[in-house]
Amino acid sequence: MITYKVKLRTSRLTLRELSLNDLEEVHELHSLPETDEYNTLGIPKNQQETLSILKQWVGFQKQDNRKNYTLAVEYNHRFVGLIGLHLGAYKMRNGEVWYKIHSDYWGNGIAPEAVHEMLRFGFEELELHRIEAGCAVDNHRSVKVLEKVGMISEGRKRKSLPLKNGWSDTLEYAILEDEFEDN
Repeated sequence: MITYKVKLRTSRLTLRELSLNDLEEVHELHSLPETDEYNTLGIPKNQQETLSILKQWVGFQKQDNRKNYTLAVEYNHRFVGLIGLHLGAYKMRNGEVWYKIHSDYWGNGIAPEAVHEMLRFGFEELELHRIEAGCAVDNHRSVKVLEKVGMISEGRKRKSLPLKNGWSDTLEYAILEDEFEDN
């Protein structure tokens, strides 16, 4: 397992390690009702609550045999969201990708571009075999993102996502290393 500082680039985006200096942007992102609608984290009560989450994510950067990568997504040198990859058991060579993009930037292709780059990182640099993602059944934007990057629907989990308006079914997606196309 590789442990190092991560900084990924696409033609338009930079995916970089978070720092405590990102507190205001992360707090704003988590406080938006639009980005919270399908998120289980919930809107933080205050910046201190966000700081505690941010400290955990920054702490992951220092772990040997790192299993969690939570990165800032930058577009035009501006923080626009978060993307993460959580690794499963080393022997299984799998991971789960997640993302949250500021609603001001929806519809610009940022989410698919960031997810594609995270998949590339997972398959090429971390040598994963399988990467999964799930989203609430009503989260049509995320369904489009996952399908656009080549992930395949594998089914539906009943009432598995605790949202603020009640339990939601989730759609489960995955892509295998031999299905990923880096183009």
